[in-house]
This record gives sequence, C-alpha cells and structure tokens, in this order.
Amino acid sequence: MALVSDEDRPRPVDPAAFHGIAGRITKEIEPHTESDPVAIQVQVVTLLGSVMGGRPQFRVEGGTHGTNLFVLVVGESSRARKGTSLKQAEVPIRMAAPDWAKDCKASGLSTGEGLIYAVRDESYKIVDGEEQLADAGVSDKRCAVVETEFASPLKVAGRVGNTLSPVLRNGFDGGTLRVMTRNSPLRATDPHVSILGHITIDELTRELSSTESCNGFGNRFLYVSVFRSKELPDGGEAHLIDWAPIVSELESAFKYADSLTAPLTRNAEARELWKTIYKELTRDRPGMLGSLTARAEAHVTRLALIYAVLDCSPEITADHLWAALALWEYVERSVSHIFGDALGDPVADEILRMLRQAGDEGVTRTQIRDWFGRNKQVGHIERALELIEKLGLATKRKQAGTGGRAAEVWRAT
Repeated sequence: MALVSDEDRPRPVDPAAFHGIAGRITKEIEPHTESDPVAIQVQVVTLLGSVMGGRPQFRVEGGTHGTNLFVLVVGESSRARKGTSLKQAEVPIRMAAPDWAKDCKASGLSTGEGLIYAVRDESYKIVDGEEQLADAGVSDKRCAVVETEFASPLKVAGRVGNTLSPVLRNGFDGGTLRVMTRNSPLRATDPHVSILGHITIDELTRELSSTESCNGFGNRFLYVSVFRSKELPDGGEAHLIDWAPIVSELESAFKYADSLTAPLTRNAEARELWKTIYKELTRDRPGMLGSLTARAEAHVTRLALIYAVLDCSPEITADHLWAALALWEYVERSVSHIFGDALGDPVADEILRMLRQAGDEGVTRTQIRDWFGRNKQVGHIERALELIEKLGLATKRKQAGTGGRAAEVWRAT
C-alpha cells in the first residue's frame, strides 16, 4: 500500500522542533516504528509537560503559563499509527516517572465533574455538629488525560448544558475547577491538567461544532496532522533501545522542575526574537484557521517553557523559542490541511460553496434562501453573508430584476 504523497500532507515539521532530550527520544524511536516523527515528538513533549507539574511557569500579563498542553493527534484511523506512536513515546517517561505513570494518567473524559474528581480537593461534612473529613482528595494535582478516541469527548462537549467544555477551558488556564451546582461540591485548586487525544479528520471536522471552535475551547488545543512514515513489515527493534542515559537525564529534568520557586524568563536574545515574531503570531486570520490558531502566543510560550525545563535552563533561550515555533508552524499547517478554507459556520460554508459554483453569474439573495428550502432563519443567512463579506470572500451589488425591481446579487471573489 502506497504511503501518502507529499502533495496530500502539510510540509514536514522543521528539524528545529526536535530539540534537546525530547528530540533525542523521538530520534531513538523513529527507525523502529511506522509512526510519524512529529506524532512521537508532540506526544513526548505533552507527556513530559504533564510530568513536570505546576512549578515551572512563565509570567504573562494577567497570569502565568504552565507546561500543561492540550493536543489532538489527527490522522486516519489505524494507518496513521497514532496509538503506536503513543506507546513508544511513553516507554522512557514511565521509566523516569513511575509514580506519575501509576497515579496521574486518566481516560474516559465525559463530564466536567469527572475531570474535577480526578484532581479534587479534600472535602468535609458535618456530623453531629462537628466537621469531619469526608474525602481526603488528591494530593498530586497532575492529570494527563489520554483519549485514543477523542470524538466522544468532543461530541459531549458540544451538548447544551454539559460542563466539560467550560471545565476544560479552566483546566488549560490552571484556574480552580468547580461546577456551580447545589448538588456538586467538587472543587480542585491548582490543577495541572494535560489532554492528549487521537482523532480522525472526519471525526474532528464533524464533531467540532462552530460554537466550540469559536468560544475558546477549540483554540486551546494543538492540532497535529500525522501520517504513516514508512513500511516496516517485520516491525522494528525498539525493545533493544538502551534508555538508561535518557532516563537519567529525564530524572534530572524532573527534579529541576520540582525545585523551581519563581517563573522562568526569556534571556535577551529570546526577548529580541519574541519581539520579531509577536506581530505575526497575533495577527487576525479568517475562518477556522483564525479561530483555532488564535491562542498562538500562549502555545508557543508553553512549548518553549517545556524545552527550557528539559534543558534544566534558568531562562528560555532563542533555541527553545525556535523549537517551539517549529512545532507551532506545523500546527498551523495542520489546521489548514484539516479544515481548508472552512469558516466555522455551516451556513456560511454552504453559501460560499454555492457562490463559487455559480461563478461570475452570481446568486441572488432569493436564490440563496431557496437553496436552503426556506428552512433557515433569515437572521442566520444574514449573519452568514455578513461574515463572508467581512472576510472579503464575496461581494454584493444591485442589478435590475424582473418587473423593474432591483435584485441583490452575490458573487465569490
């Protein structure tokens, strides 16, 4: 079976992304697996960021960034070898952090309450007028949620009234988690929640609703397109890798992370580089690409922080920032590959397809309404047309219609 051609996938990730010990782990594994190197790398970085816990931080206006990432690895069901890349990536990390592997991994993400329970505080109850401990809670606030079928949590998050989406948004930010209902006293302070999910392109484009893509949920994730890298009919020999040197370095990095008492800062060279790239990172972009990459500066900062801590560095250097940028640029290309020029509004996307099919002849507003069988509310169609016009994807003009009445005609640009 032929592998995916270069024309059908994003341009490969820049080698700068494979910096430091995380890159060495990927390079050790790569010859022995059909998994995409970028799939190995992003999962290694995500899991290592989870192990680090909440001490490594970078201060920004209004708060801090930690080393917890939300990542979706996107590829065809079994052929992209998403699961294989995860299993391989976990091996040295489990060896270096056995307590984390035993106590801090979870799955079955379905409700906000369930996530809070995994990192809950202690709670008390009143018995005979006295306060008694009801639940000792969880002392280790690290939680790496690994979901190899992430379509289900996405579907749940899109349901009206479900608490998963707002709790996850707070979990990314590191804020106190709670659900404000009378029957749910659960609370979690200082959580360190990381999310690592696997999903296919069809599932992602189907289940990521327009609301979730625009309300701050969707842009808290890094989207990484992955493909099978090679064919190894007889498998590899990853079991022969000597992980001892890398495990020793990881243990040192985790000790360094736990010793930190103040946020890291960028050194002079990294600050100059940040000034150079900041405008590009924060510029507005149209459609789903703009919605899902709107938190670029936050993601790049977190990735750079992880690379710095793995180097046991007291500062984020330009090398750490270049590594983070390399991964982020691949994320941008992945989002473009997955969603194309989708706008995130199904009605707007359908209207734009209609206009492009009509060509120079254009389409009247009445024809647009009829296209939907008059089942769409006028307000929804109006908002969709405003979005298309605002993004410069179509223009409108008046032209003479039947009976001397002017008709509003729309054309794709």
